[in-house]
Amino acid sequence: MNNSARIILILAIMAISHVSCTTRRTTGGQFANNPVIAHRGAWKTKGLPQNSIAALHEAIRLGCAGTEFDVHLTQDDVLVVNHDADFLGIDVATSTYEELLAKKLPNGESIPTARDYLLEGMKQQKTKLIFELKTSRLGKERTKYSADLAVALVKELGAEQWVEYIMFDYDGAKRIIELDPDAKVWYLNGDVAPQQAKADGFFGLDYHFTVFRDKQPTWLQEAKRLGLAVNVWTVNDRAEMVRLLDQKAEFITTDEPELLFEVLSER
Repeated sequence: MNNSARIILILAIMAISHVSCTTRRTTGGQFANNPVIAHRGAWKTKGLPQNSIAALHEAIRLGCAGTEFDVHLTQDDVLVVNHDADFLGIDVATSTYEELLAKKLPNGESIPTARDYLLEGMKQQKTKLIFELKTSRLGKERTKYSADLAVALVKELGAEQWVEYIMFDYDGAKRIIELDPDAKVWYLNGDVAPQQAKADGFFGLDYHFTVFRDKQPTWLQEAKRLGLAVNVWTVNDRAEMVRLLDQKAEFITTDEPELLFEVLSER
């Protein structure tokens, strides 16, 4: 993306942000108060495709506090929901959205756009939409441009109250904070200390459970002392869930949301 186009996009985001201050949608409801974040939606028990609209609906039906979804940018600048760099064998970054429509998920759905996913998720007021923006394999500038487009989309839709962002790319995540200082942005990679994340304006740390358990066992409590929220991924083991709940992790991302709800009911 050339500098002129980037400047135009940034100005558009600023304009949308200004309008959003007065026209932002209100939820009129209460988001669920539990630590359960469904990983790529709630898909496993019912055999639904990951990152599908059906898996989104199931996470909402279960009452999860949040449902995580993965977003890539196509060659023609469409944000689409898919975990891998390819969609059923079609490379996302170097393909157009129309080319991705050639294949369908096992349940008959086409690859969702982030716009469609957000609009569907905004029909309810109990489950947050945890927007994981993937790092572009085409380079840093493409990743930052993805962040520009993501923030612009969320602001255009008035989805700020539903959306929290997570990223592995530290610079891309800081780009989101720059564009929307009120956004809740979490870092995923597990290599930044709580003090640095706090200084850079992050809302929370979202690290793999082995980071907090084995590599940096003091970081979870350090993060909490600094006022950072803590999410831990991807936890599918009952004993590990119990351990993290005992340590007061605010959220746990899991492929087994039903199991985590069972653990919570036993407490």
